[in-house]
Amino acid sequence: MKLSDIKLNSKNPRFIKDDKFLKLIQSIKEFPKMMKLRPIIVDNNNIILGGNMRFRALQELGYEEIPDEWIKKSDNLTEDEYKRFIIADNISFGNWDYELLNEDWDIELLEDWGLDLSDISDVDYGNKNINDIEEVSSFSESVNFVIKCDSIEQLEQLQTKINISGKQISYKDFLIKAGL
Repeated sequence: MKLSDIKLNSKNPRFIKDDKFLKLIQSIKEFPKMMKLRPIIVDNNNIILGGNMRFRALQELGYEEIPDEWIKKSDNLTEDEYKRFIIADNISFGNWDYELLNEDWDIELLEDWGLDLSDISDVDYGNKNINDIEEVSSFSESVNFVIKCDSIEQLEQLQTKINISGKQISYKDFLIKAGL
């Protein structure tokens, strides 16, 4: 199918910005088979119901035509179902098991694949040695950490390695998860 025959949905309330869009582009470039497994959904007029951002990524990659199997027509939805699909397709119902991801997956690869790990909390990074933590240059305004330390000494070592805006972090700034 020609990409020019497909139309963005002007009423799509979901968007993707900057870094996440670049990750989506990279993901499609590296793993185009995903498009067959998760096709763009269009109505009878080829207006996108699901997959606007994938469509934009394909345009950015210079695609002019895509395999028909990357598109799926939805031709029997009522107006209410049409609207519901647009929202439901973009809602993430599940949560990630960050401890399992940390144990079984390469975190850098997950980030490269587009997984947002910014809301990680309560993760035991026990396989990381305190001396492996590199200097951190910047954080956003508000950052929450749950840090598991085996001893007060280990926490003190960590404090000396983390420096935000030239100010040392005190114990009260940490939520310590351990049997100290």
